[in-house]
Amino acid sequence: MNRRSILSRCSCLLLAFALLPLRVAGAAEVAPPSLIPLPAQLQRQSGSFTVDASTPIVLAERSAATKQTAGYLIDLLARTRGLHLRVGDNARAAAAIVLQRDPQIAAGGYVLTVTPQGIHIAASDEAGLFHGAVTLYQLLTPDAKHGAVAVPALTIRDRPRFAWRGLMLDSVRHFQSVDEVKRLLDQMAQHKLNVFHWHLTDDQGWRIEIRRYPELTRVGAWRTPPDAGKGGEPKRYGGFYTQAQIREVVAYAAARHITIVPELDMPGHAQAAVAAYPQLGVTGKRPDVSVDWGVNPYLYNVDDATFDFIDNVLDEVLALFPSKYIHVGGDEAIKDQWQASPAVQAKMRALGITSEDALQGWFIDRIGQYLDRHGRKLIGWDEILEGEHLPADATVMSWRGTDGAIKAAMMGHDVVMSPAPALYFDHVQGDLADEYAGRMGVESLRSVYGFQVVPAVLGPKQAAHVLGVQANVWAEHIPTFAHAEHAVFPRLDALSEVAWSPASSDWPGFLARLPAQLARYRAQHVGYADSAFAVDVAIDRTLALATGKATVTLSNQTDFGTIRYTLDDSAPTQASPRYDAPFNVTLPTTVRAASFAADGSVLATSRQRVLDRASLLDLDGNALPNCPGSDFRLRVQPLPDAASASPVYSINVFNSCQLYPATPLEGLRRIHVDAVRLERNYALAHEQKLVASHPNETPFGELVVHLDTCAGPVLASMALPDPAHSARNFTLDAALPAQQGERALCLIYTAPIDGPLYALGRVALQP
Repeated sequence: MNRRSILSRCSCLLLAFALLPLRVAGAAEVAPPSLIPLPAQLQRQSGSFTVDASTPIVLAERSAATKQTAGYLIDLLARTRGLHLRVGDNARAAAAIVLQRDPQIAAGGYVLTVTPQGIHIAASDEAGLFHGAVTLYQLLTPDAKHGAVAVPALTIRDRPRFAWRGLMLDSVRHFQSVDEVKRLLDQMAQHKLNVFHWHLTDDQGWRIEIRRYPELTRVGAWRTPPDAGKGGEPKRYGGFYTQAQIREVVAYAAARHITIVPELDMPGHAQAAVAAYPQLGVTGKRPDVSVDWGVNPYLYNVDDATFDFIDNVLDEVLALFPSKYIHVGGDEAIKDQWQASPAVQAKMRALGITSEDALQGWFIDRIGQYLDRHGRKLIGWDEILEGEHLPADATVMSWRGTDGAIKAAMMGHDVVMSPAPALYFDHVQGDLADEYAGRMGVESLRSVYGFQVVPAVLGPKQAAHVLGVQANVWAEHIPTFAHAEHAVFPRLDALSEVAWSPASSDWPGFLARLPAQLARYRAQHVGYADSAFAVDVAIDRTLALATGKATVTLSNQTDFGTIRYTLDDSAPTQASPRYDAPFNVTLPTTVRAASFAADGSVLATSRQRVLDRASLLDLDGNALPNCPGSDFRLRVQPLPDAASASPVYSINVFNSCQLYPATPLEGLRRIHVDAVRLERNYALAHEQKLVASHPNETPFGELVVHLDTCAGPVLASMALPDPAHSARNFTLDAALPAQQGERALCLIYTAPIDGPLYALGRVALQP
């Protein structure tokens, strides 16, 4: 694929679409087709064509790829709509679905025509024909029904905006099975994404079989979790992909026109490799495979023998992955070990290199030269720009915002936009109490949809270096594939439209097209998140506590759909009262609310809020904000490798301090806390100095309650139990001195920072 020619062709796309409702003469208004991503051009005509079990798929030319595309469409329709099509012969081309190659159509694109006489898909290449078949699949699944479907007459002329339309999956921090990886590839194909970036080595594991170096998987693929064997956690965690499995996955992806780009991290994030072969490291000592998330200190050394090892590993990697690009990481390589090593410092002097950043540049350049000799190209995270020897044809993946991409493009390097936090799908999608674990803050469906791929500061010449866009699924806090699906979907729909469709956005139209896609997810048992449509039940808590009455406001992130609610403990249905404006209630009551699409399907399952005095004083720890001074926040599970979705606790690894909001304190004389002890498995590198240490008076620290602010008077201090002789979950209770007026409380854990972390499960004020 000639990516530059694709980019130049895509820049010429028409930006005007005919996706608004069309009024056909003598007919009622017709809804637009529910297509995601939005095609480049769509024109509606009169009439329709009905596809049923008797409709043949005709192959105008019987290449293996065309047969494969037809088989893919047949299988997908059978599984999701119960519509069983078959391949027919050319003699029955009338009233058929015809797949045809046409050299006049742009690479990767297609033309799809529906008339009352049949359906025709044409493309110049295999990928374009496949993309057309995916669009037809969406036309044939406009709703959750089964069987025959009438497809409106139309013409679609479509091609991708960007050549790189990617998703990265981290299989190191938590491991996915081959079948789970295939499930993700299936959905990527249905969204016309074409690059699967597979993160396979890091500090916490080595996931790819290298036959020349068996210790990489015998030792490096397994870690012993903190507190192993306690609380139901397994004694070892890990796994790896055999070379046969990798070939299977690569072939599976290729059949769906997805290229897999493997990532092997270097020179940092090397702890699992050094655990397997200590001679690769700087200190000569064998560490454990890391159980800590974050930035670990282990680097490869810069000896010739280590480069021989890397070259030998890459020999096997190149034999498994036909991708033009090989990702070498290059990120977060703190240089402490290099700085402390006489051997490394001597090497720098011999090379005339004056800084460790420049040494990393020399290291990356050496790997780049190896890849060049083997007909491949190096791609790495934007830290590879920090050295002085970056290969001229290296591609930069910008993750630290967009500055790296801008700098690289202006230097003449190709770039892929993949910035944190905007396209980091390990960030939570919402902030309601039932949201899964993940990084805060919220990266919503809307924020992903609004991402601008090409920075405005780039001129046309520099913008041509932007190959495309990619979202990342880092798995530190995503221990199961069910959790991964929750993190990815439906944000993948927004990503696909950003990556494929012309630059002008259509947020209202996107939302209108989404319910049909959610139905496709349900048909394929994809566990998507409904965070974008989940109803938030909001009141003035202080007023409710003071008066026993409340004005209820219902909303969701997108302001899309119809919200219906109940006050009688029943689940909301289409027949329940519709929310149009805030309404008043008298405590106690329970508000349940759900969002519905125009077709009556449920956009978000029912959420509820109990409104009574006890509930308003009993708050989930996830609802208590950080104390001022540190915005860092994670939602984590009780154990690093927990396989459930809940419970989830909010923590700040830099300062264990949260605020209970201002509350009328008259008559409230006790505090009750459901507390939890968590593993402090976070490698903070040079940021360790930012961790706040609060003085403790008892051996294991206390939970201290201050009035108003963290510097306010101490109202209570509750000693924490001995971690070696107490359960992870425990309760703390204390009396409070009488107070007047509306006051806030600051809750600080004073546990020593070389021991466990503590979180607030619930905090209740009581009479």
